[in-house]
Amino acid sequence: MAADVLPSATWLYCGEPDESQKAVLVQFSNGKLQNPGNMRFTLYQSSDSANPRKRSQRILAAETERLSYVGNNFGTGALKCNTLCRHFVGILNKTSGQMEVYDAELFNMQPLFSDDSVESELAPESQNKTFREKMDSCIEAFGTTKQKRALNSRRMNRVGNESLNHAVAKAAENIIDTKGVNALVSDAAQDDLQDDSLYLPPCHADAATPGDVYRFDDLLSPAEYEALKGPAEAFRSVTSEEILKMAEENSHCSFVIEALKCLPTDEKSRDRQARCLWFLDTLVKFRAQKVIKRKSALGPGIPHVISTKLLKQFTCLTYNNGSLRNLISNSMKAKITAYVIILALHINDFQVDLTVLQRDLKLSERRMMEIAKAMRLKISKKKVCVAAGREEDRRVGTLSVPLPPAQASDLQAKRRRMT
Repeated sequence: MAADVLPSATWLYCGEPDESQKAVLVQFSNGKLQNPGNMRFTLYQSSDSANPRKRSQRILAAETERLSYVGNNFGTGALKCNTLCRHFVGILNKTSGQMEVYDAELFNMQPLFSDDSVESELAPESQNKTFREKMDSCIEAFGTTKQKRALNSRRMNRVGNESLNHAVAKAAENIIDTKGVNALVSDAAQDDLQDDSLYLPPCHADAATPGDVYRFDDLLSPAEYEALKGPAEAFRSVTSEEILKMAEENSHCSFVIEALKCLPTDEKSRDRQARCLWFLDTLVKFRAQKVIKRKSALGPGIPHVISTKLLKQFTCLTYNNGSLRNLISNSMKAKITAYVIILALHINDFQVDLTVLQRDLKLSERRMMEIAKAMRLKISKKKVCVAAGREEDRRVGTLSVPLPPAQASDLQAKRRRMT
């Protein structure tokens, strides 16, 4: 007798179903079930059908005699394979030979512990924990290896910081006991004044004349002063027509143009003024830059000794993308500003229009006054006639001896009041 032959099966895809009609495939995270027939499953569907993201959210609950399980297709516990690939379930009809194929979704079932006695014992302790402590407890129990490593590293850093803070506090207590509070406050005030003068040239506060407070040799060495002879020749022999052209083209800063109009007739004094003005103009142009990648960026007319001085004294050497470059930081800009003010003082008999320099350097008036006060200049106001017969108030800085008491900047004074 011939055996019954099963007819060849054909696929019958039942179409794109609704989210609620998808078949459900489950896997259990803690092993395999011994008696799958004893499971009771309940599927919960989101009731928010208007929201396209929430209407597909489903939660599957399963119960056995010993444990309850729960799985979902959204949130951190959802399986990523549901979004990366599609799952199908086929039902074979042996009579018709058709395989009915339906879309399916995979759920990862996690055991759900709900021991009332344990919850009652842990509830008071859990309520006293912070959110961070609760998250750390979850990572300890269910976290990945990477999360547990990060947790251990953070705890080790916290222990190290606590030890360091304890050591610093102990050292501070010893210093206070040794020196006393009044001595420490005095030292802190002195440190603030020293911080203000970090970007200033050496200040000789006990000098007998204004010229010796900030000595010219501290600004330019004899070799550097000699190197300025060549490039300053254009200023030394400048004509009225050339000064007018400079003003029209805005090729030099306003302070330099005004000073060129009244150069002394004495040859030695004229030469000194021309060199100082050329170096001051170079400092103003140099300050306007941010990064100096090579010496050629300073310009073709700058002597080698001057370009070396600018890079060494007014820039910070940094490393970026495999190459070295010179950065003009904010502190270096303040230092350049101080040198410009001192040069202007030596040029103008130790009295300078700070408003003109402030505009040339593109500084705020407040910042200009902070630097001038740190240099211990006497600040005053004067009215100056400008175009069309108008008058404007300008700030004037004067260097005179004896020097006024040093003042901390407004920011440091505010910080001291807060402490």
